[in-house]
Amino acid sequence: MDAQTLRSVIKSARDLMRKDAGLNTDVDRIPQLAWMLFLKCFDDFEKKRSALNKNYKQAIPSGYRWSDWVGNTKLTGTDLIKFVNDDLFPKLSTLVYGPDSKQRDVIASIFRELNNRLLSGYVLRQILDLVTKVNFVNTDDIHTIAKLYEDMLIEMRDAAGSNGEFYTPRPIIRFIVEQIKPDLTKSEKVLDPACGTGGFLVESLQYMMKKEKSKADYQKLRTQTLFGIEKKPMPYLLAMMNMLLHEVDEPNIVRANTLSKPLREITEKDQYEVIMTNPPFGGEEEAGISSNLPVGMQTSDTALSFLLYIMYTLKEKGRCGIILPNGPLFAGGVAAKIKQRLLEECNLHTIIRLPNSVFSPYTGIATNILFFEKGKSTKEIWYYQMKLREGIKAYNKTNPMTYDDFTDVIEWCKNKKENGNAWKVKVEDIKDYNLDIKNPNDVEETLDLSPHELIDTILKDEEKTVQLLQEVRELIQKEIPK
Repeated sequence: MDAQTLRSVIKSARDLMRKDAGLNTDVDRIPQLAWMLFLKCFDDFEKKRSALNKNYKQAIPSGYRWSDWVGNTKLTGTDLIKFVNDDLFPKLSTLVYGPDSKQRDVIASIFRELNNRLLSGYVLRQILDLVTKVNFVNTDDIHTIAKLYEDMLIEMRDAAGSNGEFYTPRPIIRFIVEQIKPDLTKSEKVLDPACGTGGFLVESLQYMMKKEKSKADYQKLRTQTLFGIEKKPMPYLLAMMNMLLHEVDEPNIVRANTLSKPLREITEKDQYEVIMTNPPFGGEEEAGISSNLPVGMQTSDTALSFLLYIMYTLKEKGRCGIILPNGPLFAGGVAAKIKQRLLEECNLHTIIRLPNSVFSPYTGIATNILFFEKGKSTKEIWYYQMKLREGIKAYNKTNPMTYDDFTDVIEWCKNKKENGNAWKVKVEDIKDYNLDIKNPNDVEETLDLSPHELIDTILKDEEKTVQLLQEVRELIQKEIPK
């Protein structure tokens, strides 16, 4: 199904949901649409596998498969709601793993997190009939679903406030994966500890597929290579759907808070050769989570907490590509101690400074990609200031980021040299572990200021304003005596 048709189906389904008294906002509606899409997706997946393999055992029992109950057009109204609430959801949430069907645990873990919120069985029947039109026949369909979800997050944010979810543009994910180069021939394990809808895992899968040599490689890549952790149920559901459509029958994705485990308990068996992620930023973790961090480095800042987690979870010589906002780069105090540890225990060799509009409309703050390797201390850091392509002032729906925007950066990474967009800084020249180092070649005025710089600028402007007002008052007093 092409993107335009799928978008039309989704819009019609959401319009119908507005008629249901049980769904007040998009925060309510989107999860409901997601579980229906998942079941339709999984039904298509199982039909495809059954056609290819006569011995394939379907995970969902007869009578509970999408085509079984949705195909029963007489099932509607209160009978439909009763079936979904009292029969379907309880059955799916209690499926038990078995050797003949390995996906049952996946389905059970998803439906233990969900409840049907629709009250009208007639509205639900209309929505089901629409979703039935969606055919998940190729892996591109899930990318369209994930993109639609990202678009809907904007509306969710308006309905429930900022939810701190900044979904990563696919070109950035691809760039990071192709720079890190996860290696299937070395049996490297890949982790995304904040995996969202599974973008880094899918891109890693596609990259590593190029190295497949045998059936054993195929099996290893899909069962022992890709790992994810996701805190929120909605992205978790989409990540599972994403992996299933890419023929990963048993996705190694855990529904959990990555930071809930004390870092001191991480052992070698918990470590990975490759970690790539875009952790949540701009928010704070729940009370008590900071106690899982090392003494003296306890923080409620999510980005810094994930950075510490990664330092503990990487194996020696392990590689990381992580997206971080400017805040942790220039922050002092506990942040400075964490960065000191990073520079002493890892080789932070490259920082790519992204354009400010990369995560628009979620946020306009400046972000960076940090590349580092564990095991050697940092001697020098290469910086590259990525510019917007000529002719646009910001990335948006009309002018989205594309992989071609990384062409110059990719060429530079092959043979790093200083130029108008690239510069090198020795560690001994970094003061107070402030990694927010501006491009010395950039003469353009920028609003990318640290809080200290921003306050100083505002105060100076205020001083000028006060001085000007005083001069005006003196002039008025001279011309118009009291």
